[in-house]
Amino acid sequence: MHKLFGDKLHLDWKIAVITVVSTLLLIVEYYHFPLLPWTNLFPGWDATGLSMKVIDRTILYFIIPMFIILVIFREQPQNYGFTLGDWKAGIVITLGAIILISPILWVVGRENASMQNYYKSMVTGLPWSTLLDLFGWEFIFRGWLLFGYTRKFGSEGIWLQAVPFALAHIGKPELETLSTIFGGFAFGWVAWRTKSFIYPLLIHWFVATFTIIVAAGLLG
Repeated sequence: MHKLFGDKLHLDWKIAVITVVSTLLLIVEYYHFPLLPWTNLFPGWDATGLSMKVIDRTILYFIIPMFIILVIFREQPQNYGFTLGDWKAGIVITLGAIILISPILWVVGRENASMQNYYKSMVTGLPWSTLLDLFGWEFIFRGWLLFGYTRKFGSEGIWLQAVPFALAHIGKPELETLSTIFGGFAFGWVAWRTKSFIYPLLIHWFVATFTIIVAAGLLG
């Protein structure tokens, strides 16, 4: 019987919760947007698709994971990157990343038609719209998933969180989606190095905002 079923199975219940819940949250957002009828809950509010998306992502990707961290795991948010961490390294890495990737974003945003078609209509509300949209998104990947996985699997957890991040981009321009497994790893490394999800959030904020501005032709 032992040979048939192999070694005894040992599962880390927190890893199971992080993996299952994060997967379900991504699926729920895909199939149930908007999450709630916000315009019915707040009569007279002229909610745009983006503003509803911001609310949904904040609930799904920040409030729910944070509730689990505090109430179910009974841990401190700092354990999952909700801290300034090594802010000196964070500032240097963030500024360096912005300088390095700006020329690439400029070329891609100006030359790739699919990027232009996808992003040119997202100018309204910049730059705060992209920050609010990405806050929960970055927390679930570079906070909850990354630090949950790296605590169990070491630095290999950086790759593990990059996989669902890349798959969540399916439906966006192909060039962007193909790059996200590498971008997800890079964002994860920044969070792992600084012990904070704040710095990949800042870099991602710049990437999204600058891409939209260039794709919309606002820089000439």
